Amino acid sequence: MTSAVKFHANSDAGALPARLRPAATHAPKMIGQAAGPFDVPTDIGKGPSLRDALMTGLLVIYPTAATVVAIVAGLFLASANGT
Repeated sequence: MTSAVKFHANSDAGALPARLRPAATHAPKMIGQAAGPFDVPTDIGKGPSLRDALMTGLLVIYPTAATVVAIVAGLFLASANGT
């Protein structure tokens, strides 16, 4: 028995029509989106802060001082050996 309704196996009846934008227009930009890990933050006009000074001390000054103290302690222990 054959039905009277025509069946399409590859029907696009439920698909929405494609909405393409012209090539000359730009995509809308997101306003207020936070900068990602590789984006430049917008507030780069500020000067150095206390946080910057503390990180400099932690990453530069402390290892330098620790190296000097270790060398001096090594020289002291070598001379305390009696040689």
